[in-house]
Amino acid sequence: MSTSNRLLIIGGVAAGASCAARARRLDEHAEIIMIERGPDVSFANCGLPYYVGGEISDRAALAVQTPGSLKSLLNLDVRTGCEAVKIDRAGKRVEVKYLADGRSEWISYDKLMLSPGASPLRPALPGINDGRVFTLRNLQDMDRIVAATEEGMRAVVIGAGFIGIEMAEQLRHKGLSVELVELQTQIFPQLDSPMTALLESELRRHNIGITLGDGVARFEAQENHLRCHLNSGKVLDADLVILSIGVRPDTELARDAGLELGPRGHIVVNDFMQTSDPSIYAAGDAVQTRDRVIDSSVNVPMGGPANRQGRVAADHIFMADKARPYPGSLGTAIVRGFEVAAGITGWSEKRLQAAGKPYATVTVNDQHHAGYYPGAKPLSFKILWEPDSGRVLGAQATGFEGIDKRLDVMATAILGGMTIDDLCHLELAYAPPFGSAKDVINLAGFTACNRRDGLVRHITELPTDPQVQIVDVRPQPLAEAFPAPANVINIPFPTLRANLAKLDRTRPVLTVCAFGKMSYFAARLLIQEGFDVKSFSGGLKANVDPRSPAKMPTP
Repeated sequence: MSTSNRLLIIGGVAAGASCAARARRLDEHAEIIMIERGPDVSFANCGLPYYVGGEISDRAALAVQTPGSLKSLLNLDVRTGCEAVKIDRAGKRVEVKYLADGRSEWISYDKLMLSPGASPLRPALPGINDGRVFTLRNLQDMDRIVAATEEGMRAVVIGAGFIGIEMAEQLRHKGLSVELVELQTQIFPQLDSPMTALLESELRRHNIGITLGDGVARFEAQENHLRCHLNSGKVLDADLVILSIGVRPDTELARDAGLELGPRGHIVVNDFMQTSDPSIYAAGDAVQTRDRVIDSSVNVPMGGPANRQGRVAADHIFMADKARPYPGSLGTAIVRGFEVAAGITGWSEKRLQAAGKPYATVTVNDQHHAGYYPGAKPLSFKILWEPDSGRVLGAQATGFEGIDKRLDVMATAILGGMTIDDLCHLELAYAPPFGSAKDVINLAGFTACNRRDGLVRHITELPTDPQVQIVDVRPQPLAEAFPAPANVINIPFPTLRANLAKLDRTRPVLTVCAFGKMSYFAARLLIQEGFDVKSFSGGLKANVDPRSPAKMPTP
């Protein structure tokens, strides 16, 4: 058989399947062989938790394509249960092993695509190999978890990232009691801590126990259950454990072949997804790519980037003169916990701090659509920007509705190199059921520009210095329904001008309100009256639950 135009793809799912599909559309006559170690070549791994909990009822819907459908649709030679064990770069061939019968063969290639993905971390802890400790990577893992779970069981989920939160939610849907354990001092560590408060509250509202700042040390098998011993000495009893503490790239094959790897073991690729060997491409969870915000390398193990990377590789293989480079990854992501969603795009504050990058930030709070239209729900929105240029570096949002919309707008704004001034003037879709005349994104732009222009100084934590006069400018009923911390003076904003005498002009002042807007108005007033003033960014009740019996009135 001629090998003059043969593309060999190792690994399916997102990147590999995307590369194969694009390759076939570009060259009807190319020989395309895809090998996959597991039994499923293309499945919706992001949907796995939702089948466990029953929100997705049709298992077949998760198997996006089968070897048969790929043969019929794209004329692909798909071989499942087939593992690549060695790459002979000089001979341009790969040794593969068929797991069913153990036989091996060499498959030659003109171009090779690596899409090995990543595996869940399983640290060498005592007891971790107990059959009741699960990870979730593929349909078989999902089936094992479904078979092992029954209503009334006790589950411990280790790790409160994307999969951990989703699994905690879905196991509660299924009627299990759930304990969530996170080594960091917050859930959803991808976000800055204050932006996770509402999500954490929502999980607790659904009776999910949460242990923060603690990790698992060992598992101890009992007669009918497992005992999870944490680093702190705390012990949690479980009928099953979901381990969700991160992933590692499956790059042993690439390493053994001498391909260049990054500091964390990811495959290094150029802008066209070529590895250090020009005949070998790589994409998906196992690669590091360019960061689209700040000049650095990043690994983003998500389906969206993987699909686009696979397409770029196919373009470069089959139409190099017209191929467009992969511009890099942004890391836009969102998670849902029951009725609350939270997400991020671009860089977080703690990530910028760790990298030593200069930044400025504001947090604003508003309703997801016009406040006077029924059903308006609060959301909290944070942006970060480059102080000198005003260029937006990142954004985070949390709330009940409209979180995905704001993140999508901000992802587009970041990729367009937009500034805080541009955010002020974004024209977004407005009608009362959908948004506000001044969207929360506009408000964030206004607030950021006010800060840049020196109109107000913001702080994000309430001071402990007793010399600071904290002035709560919310209406009295609101201040009584949601009390501020002790030693706060309540002077509703409409009465502030008439009550300046209640404040000591020799002491600093901090203004606070519900969402941050009235606090800013009060700060501007007091600044012009000669006071030393700062405004509390975001508001005291940034994350008010609209289901509360003491629902906050419009400030």
